Amino acid sequence: MNAGIRDLEIELLLEALYRQYHYDFRRYARASLTRRIEQALIHFQCSSVSMLQGRALHEPEIVPRLVQLLTVQVSDMFRDPGYYRALRAQVMPTLATYPSLKIWIAGCSAGEEAYSLAIMLAEEGLLERSLLYATDINTDSLRKAEAGVYDLGRMRQFTENHRLAGGGSSLSDWYHARGDGAVMAPQLRRHITFSDHSLATDQVFSEMQFVSCRNVLIYFDRELQSRALGLFREALCMRGFLALGSQESLRFSDHAEAFGELDREHRLYRKVA
Repeated sequence: MNAGIRDLEIELLLEALYRQYHYDFRRYARASLTRRIEQALIHFQCSSVSMLQGRALHEPEIVPRLVQLLTVQVSDMFRDPGYYRALRAQVMPTLATYPSLKIWIAGCSAGEEAYSLAIMLAEEGLLERSLLYATDINTDSLRKAEAGVYDLGRMRQFTENHRLAGGGSSLSDWYHARGDGAVMAPQLRRHITFSDHSLATDQVFSEMQFVSCRNVLIYFDRELQSRALGLFREALCMRGFLALGSQESLRFSDHAEAFGELDREHRLYRKVA
């Protein structure tokens, strides 16, 4: 197919998803999004993007699955243990000075990072004064996150990650086995609010001390990256902390001057005056 026609079909599909269902993928990085659209064509057995658009408009029941295919849902508990060690050493001592804590995990996927942070906060004696807002545009992932049930077979890797992250307890203290699943402890879940939120269209939450948005911005174009970073800048209190993914940076952002670099290797930043 002519590349120009394919690009136009993709633009029309993204516009249709936005106008009809308010899912805004129009400013996502086009190369990676195109690959995911191609996977969706195979999954829905569509011969063209136009056919997929037609099905999305006339068969709304397929849209949740389409959104799931268009979003990247890859995560582990305590993924990148070195990052969590840096958090424990460089961020947690300052968070401990606040009488109450609000933390935003943007792009929470199925909740693995939210539960990881909740466990770390509990180990540091901070969970009881903390409220974590975990957000994503994928409602299916949010339902899984809120349920807090993971494949028991994944817990071996999660346990090793937790150990390498400097965990101050046994990970098994924070879940119980039920059949083939691992159910996260209620004392973690009651401090986490899972919510539908789009970095492309929605506004900020109330003032936060820490915002984590790891491995999300790499899927956005420059304009949407700038919008998201502006939201984080607005949401953070003065001297609040921002965490990005290992391949993401503030260096060339419109908002770079609003943050000081705390840890370059682990992409930790702090809001400045």
